[in-house]
Amino acid sequence: MNALISLMVAEPTGQVQQIAKTFGVDWPHLVAQIISFCIVCFLLHRFAYKPVLQILAQRQQLIAQDVADREKIKAELEHAEAERRRIVLQAEDKATKVIEEAHAAAARLLEKEMQKAISVAEQVITKAREAASLEHDRMLAELKREIGILVIEATATITRKMLTADDQRRMAEETVKSLARAA
Repeated sequence: MNALISLMVAEPTGQVQQIAKTFGVDWPHLVAQIISFCIVCFLLHRFAYKPVLQILAQRQQLIAQDVADREKIKAELEHAEAERRRIVLQAEDKATKVIEEAHAAAARLLEKEMQKAISVAEQVITKAREAASLEHDRMLAELKREIGILVIEATATITRKMLTADDQRRMAEETVKSLARAA
């Protein structure tokens, strides 16, 4: 702009003057237009360009803040995902331990119940043997008694003809006593 002013102040008969005449330059109008243009530029700069730049700067800050927030949210999301994976792994470990403990408890319970069943079975077998033994002893005693009675009857039949009633009674008592001792 200073160059134009210096050209206008220069001598009007020079080469610039000829070029200006050739192109039809009217110096007073050109200077007025330059001044008007400068005023419009100043006003636009002051009232339009600065507010637009401020709005753009605010938007740029807002975008930068949004990007920072997005990065922060992304980091928090990754952290939450890692925490979720850690919790899932812990839950799986705990579930595995609980299942193992349940298997171990079931095995212990099974062993305990088997021992009880074996103990009960042994008791039943022992009682059955005792009952069989008692039944055997009872049957032997009954058999001895019946044999004794048969022997006495056979002997009595044979000896009745030879023994008196006192002898028969004494012999029956001795036989019962000997059978009682044998039982």
